[in-house]
Amino acid sequence: MTREHPLVSVIIPSYNRSEVLRLCLDAVAAQTYPHIEVIVVDDCGTEDAAHVAASRGATVIRTRVNGGPTPARNLGAEHATGEILFFLDADIALDPDAVENAVRILRADPRLGALGGILRPESLLTQSRAAQYRALQMHRWWMPAHRPTLELHASVLAVPAKVFAEVGPFDPRLRETVSSDYRVRVTRSYTVKLSDAVRGRKDHDATVPTILRKVFRRARLSALDWREGETPGDSVPRAVGGVLLLAAVPALALPKVAGRAGALVPPALVAAAVALDAGTHRFAYAQRGAAFGLYFSGVHLAVTFTGALGGAVGVAQRFALARLDRLARLAAQE
Repeated sequence: MTREHPLVSVIIPSYNRSEVLRLCLDAVAAQTYPHIEVIVVDDCGTEDAAHVAASRGATVIRTRVNGGPTPARNLGAEHATGEILFFLDADIALDPDAVENAVRILRADPRLGALGGILRPESLLTQSRAAQYRALQMHRWWMPAHRPTLELHASVLAVPAKVFAEVGPFDPRLRETVSSDYRVRVTRSYTVKLSDAVRGRKDHDATVPTILRKVFRRARLSALDWREGETPGDSVPRAVGGVLLLAAVPALALPKVAGRAGALVPPALVAAAVALDAGTHRFAYAQRGAAFGLYFSGVHLAVTFTGALGGAVGVAQRFALARLDRLARLAAQE
């Protein structure tokens, strides 16, 4: 990265939701850094997202089949001409100085191979209580800026083009661990960083059932996709909390066996799970007050439990598939 003002290719995978894409593109157009090309990859959408992108001056590329954001990001990178690739999800509106800050940080450290951004604690468009919960939770839990983290997320990620060419594209075979896999590959030769100087607001899901379905699916697939070398990082305490919540369910039967003493076990397990993620609960109360804090805590326990359940199902499926694979190899040898 030798030029003082390198060209930045903002690559946006898009599938429908043109009203949110419009906000995303407006935010890119409002960036304080002027040297930007915008590439929108239309993943076989049925809405007018491609027209919206073209009307705002973006280069529009269309995938041959609907394959999800990972192949779309890779396709966009193939058409990019910038020295920096800035991957951005279509439901995120960047702060005006996000790209400028990313360029500054990357230029200051030649060993930095990937720079992740964070999400603001407010939802972009949807303002239901569930969306507000998710905005706070993801800001604090999923993409924390207040402490060191090993996580990167392809939804807001800046990578020097030469690093992307050297490391290779995102692995399209992965579903929910593609960002973790990419971090592992980058850190073999470079450092990675997460910075709160690169921020954006994401449009979050409107209902709790939708959130729980996504949490379960992602946790299950993450357990299936996990590869050697990936580390849970900051997620260890919340993973333990989820296990405690799972254990609280069969513990409800303890009073029949152990009497009153057994009745104390389930609430103790729930209390321990809350304590392990106490900072998240305190953050919600401080941000939105006691009334919303109570709502947040209830939904957050459900999300933590659902994530642990999805992970447990994924682990069980992983062992079952491994056993079937061993049996198939043994049968082939006979």
